[in-house]
Amino acid sequence: MSVEQDQHAPLRDNVRLLGEELGAVLREQSGERLYDTVETIRQAAVESRSEGEMELTRLRGLLDPLDDDTLLEVARAFSQFLNLANIAEQHHRERLHRRHERYPGDPDTDQGLRQVLAELKQKGIEPQRIRETLTPLSVELVLTAHPTEVTRRTLIRKYDQMADLLAELDRPDINAEEHYGLRQRLRELILSAWATDEIRRERPTPVDEAKWGFAVIEQSLWKAVPRVMRDIEAELGQAGIDALPADWVPIRFASWMGGDRDGNPNVTATVTREVLLLARWMAADLYLRDVENLLADLSMHRASDELLARTGPSHEPYRVVLRGVRDRLKITRRRMEALVEGRPVPDGEGFTEGRQLLDELLLLDRSLRAVGLGAIADGELKDSLRRLNCFGITLLCLDIRQESTRHTAALDAITRYLGLGGYGEWDEGQKQRFLLAELESRRPLVDDAFYRSDLCDGDVREVLETCQVIAEQGPEGLGAYVISMAKTSSDVLAVMLLQKIAGVRRPMRVVPLFETLDDLNNAGDTMAALLDIPLYKQRVIDGQELMIGYSDSAKDAGFLGAAWAQFSAQEALTKTFQKHGVPLTLFHGRGGSISRGGSPTRMALLSQPPGSVAGRIRVTEQGEVIRFKYGRPSVAVYNLEQYVAATLEATLVPPREPDAEWRAQMQKLTDVSVAGYRQVVREDPALVSYLRTVTPETELSRLALGSRPARRKTGGGIESLRAIPWVFAWTQIRLMLPAWLGTGAALEAALDDPEDLATVRDMAERWPFFQGVVDMLEMVLAKADPRVAAWYEERLTDDPEQTRLGDVLRQRLASTVDALHRLTGREDLLDNNPVMRWSIRVRDPYTDPLHLLQAELMARLRDRDSDPVLESALMVTIAGIAAGLRNTG
Repeated sequence: MSVEQDQHAPLRDNVRLLGEELGAVLREQSGERLYDTVETIRQAAVESRSEGEMELTRLRGLLDPLDDDTLLEVARAFSQFLNLANIAEQHHRERLHRRHERYPGDPDTDQGLRQVLAELKQKGIEPQRIRETLTPLSVELVLTAHPTEVTRRTLIRKYDQMADLLAELDRPDINAEEHYGLRQRLRELILSAWATDEIRRERPTPVDEAKWGFAVIEQSLWKAVPRVMRDIEAELGQAGIDALPADWVPIRFASWMGGDRDGNPNVTATVTREVLLLARWMAADLYLRDVENLLADLSMHRASDELLARTGPSHEPYRVVLRGVRDRLKITRRRMEALVEGRPVPDGEGFTEGRQLLDELLLLDRSLRAVGLGAIADGELKDSLRRLNCFGITLLCLDIRQESTRHTAALDAITRYLGLGGYGEWDEGQKQRFLLAELESRRPLVDDAFYRSDLCDGDVREVLETCQVIAEQGPEGLGAYVISMAKTSSDVLAVMLLQKIAGVRRPMRVVPLFETLDDLNNAGDTMAALLDIPLYKQRVIDGQELMIGYSDSAKDAGFLGAAWAQFSAQEALTKTFQKHGVPLTLFHGRGGSISRGGSPTRMALLSQPPGSVAGRIRVTEQGEVIRFKYGRPSVAVYNLEQYVAATLEATLVPPREPDAEWRAQMQKLTDVSVAGYRQVVREDPALVSYLRTVTPETELSRLALGSRPARRKTGGGIESLRAIPWVFAWTQIRLMLPAWLGTGAALEAALDDPEDLATVRDMAERWPFFQGVVDMLEMVLAKADPRVAAWYEERLTDDPEQTRLGDVLRQRLASTVDALHRLTGREDLLDNNPVMRWSIRVRDPYTDPLHLLQAELMARLRDRDSDPVLESALMVTIAGIAAGLRNTG
């Protein structure tokens, strides 16, 4: 047996174990008949896949006779197994992480901090330089509520408990009695999951989404942050790097949950205020638990003169201080409750700033170290200090996001009220002159009468009220004000003025988001023009943050065109800010799927332009990715360390500058790719009808995934569809169109030219950016299956134009796969990724029936006005396929 096979034997054993227990539950709950039906379908799918050609008629013959209720139960069975397979695979990753073993074929697990430090040493980078780079290092992860998490929270809890049981079963000292008990408990949990409705029946509110984010912190990240810091501290010590400050934490968290109002009418100023208050309540509650633990531990009497001067003579001076801290935290919590519920705020002095709590804890820390009790200070007190420096007194920094035209409309109403004309009709020069003059003016711009006027309509009032919430809440719990669809300098200055109008004393940093192809291409010029304005440059002299959009740029230009535009924009922006001497932080708006910027952490950071990371990175973590990467403490520890290691590596050993011929070749590839992508997406008249007939794009709106509507506006074509459902729909039928359309044609054109062929192979060999493009393309194409897409067409359409387009798309997909084979020289897409190859193969016999079921259910539902059973079954197939592919949007 090979090392790889032996290493992954426990994974196969876990999958088999969970499958056996699910089978037992099916027999017990639904009878032998359903179990036999599921097994017959599964075996047919296995045999069909092993023979290389899918026997569609055989599988369909097994499914067609089933009534609606049985279809639902069959769908649930296959979906449940796929979720169990995910548990086993996630647990296997944890198992290998604990053993510090590399996960072969997984590019996100091949470089931890230990390996990075060893490589830096080999390259002659001195420990002191590493320490100087780490001290200001900043990794900020922004949790977002984008609707890609299809699994209900109650089921996530059960799945986490199952993973804990698998870990217990791994214990080498387990006896037979314990093993039997754990198996029984595992079956109980699988039964509980089977008896639970998989589908969320009510759409969550923005406050619900925020509470979900708080739960991730409470259940996982609160434990993970101190653990990862201890791991990092140990690795640095082994590498001979001097200790960093005791409370040093390079990781921060922010959130869009309750602040992202772009296209979401459900996020209002009232919602944002409530979320900010709830976050402070949760922070106080979590710190209160820490303080209770410290009260139990810090019973010693030896204390510094500084501490005793504060407490007076005492046998337990640490507890004296901690009791006061506990009382203030309880008051803080009660005050937040009263503000949320609209009750009178109780008297008492709570904590209003993080510094207040930090000063109390640092007093205890200094005293312990002064009297020779540093080992105690390095215990739970150190963990609490690190949590405070990571989460603050507000738990998360909340970003605000709004679309640029909403700000324009608000200022247009103001200028019309003042009799100055319509701001929205002015050219860029007029807008800038007005904005700069008002930013420097000391007089108020509007009076109370404006708010009572007809010009201050609902949308305008909402923008202004949001800025008033910013003013009243203060800066500590707020992060960036992100402007969607930012195009011009005035878009940025407008938000600065709106904050001034609301009386914001310490304004939120204003972050333009460049997300279409044109906006990315113009980003460097836009920011250069802003930096040429003395007032603006002075405002950002300590640092500027800019956001790069991945989802909408890929929807606009396709995967390859967007990737090159993102790279080029970052290059231009990095050079512009270096020229002006202003530190730059790039905020990457990535999603989970490849076509929305998703990629392994190290690959993502090391493929950025040289100098663009510079010790600072900000990244969105979206939807199901939050659960996969941070839902369990041990997994979160690993992923947080990866971010720190990759940021350090990208800063000290940045990738090489691309050669001139590589740039020229990349532009040629992009031109062909964008043209090919847009030819289908924008110009083919059958594309919209194909999407809405053959994919479940229309049905996705029935899933209560998130608080935000699937469309920016009702009706409309592709341009009105959000990037997430656009990707989700194509993923469900395994066509994965947004991730490869146009790219295959570009590669084919290059490979057919001998000179271009040599260049692209050189790029794939030596350029990290292009290596990342190729690797991610391989991964997504491995999940694509044109035969599955053909099933949907056969069942759902007889329109000749849609059939024509389907044939074209499948031919282009095949050509893209062939081009990739020619480029890499690998016969199998997954020759370099055996883990994914095994993962896909073990899932196919379960996803294949779900795909057939989904097409059948879509057809039946479209013939009826409504059918609760069929609708439930369809939603189960959507969730099951998403689980099987480990990807939604």
